[in-house]
Amino acid sequence: MNIKSKHRIVKRAPYMLYLPFSDMRNFLNMLPEDKKQGVTADFDSISAVVQGFNVGVKVSERRPYSLISYKDNGAPFSFNVDICFDADGGNPDSTDFHIDIDADLNFMMKMMLGSKLQEAVDKMVDAVADMAEGKMPEGIDPSMFPEGFDKSAFRG
Repeated sequence: MNIKSKHRIVKRAPYMLYLPFSDMRNFLNMLPEDKKQGVTADFDSISAVVQGFNVGVKVSERRPYSLISYKDNGAPFSFNVDICFDADGGNPDSTDFHIDIDADLNFMMKMMLGSKLQEAVDKMVDAVADMAEGKMPEGIDPSMFPEGFDKSAFRG
């Protein structure tokens, strides 16, 4: 199953978007304290126990400032996620941001998750673009950011 998110132009240079996504510890730091139990992360991977299953994700490729690929690492099904930071034509301070997923799902899982995954990646793209313009995305609680988290990189 292939899922391609919408594209959004983000008013930040590609390197500014790339760097936070390149370190898996940043994902752990974004979790609320009550969700961190059982979750571990290092620079290259993050893992957790979810409903009795060990689920892990690792970085499989880094192409500085243009692509980060994540791969399953102990998940119930195989998948790859590409986070794409394409240059926006001649504007060095703008990025064409999008997410592509390739997942090996059986028919039942495709029916259950297909539209939800599409909706999730589109919301993630919108959230990154909105944060770059200084807007807090819908459904994001500012208190979820760790103490001292520098949100200025996302302001317009």
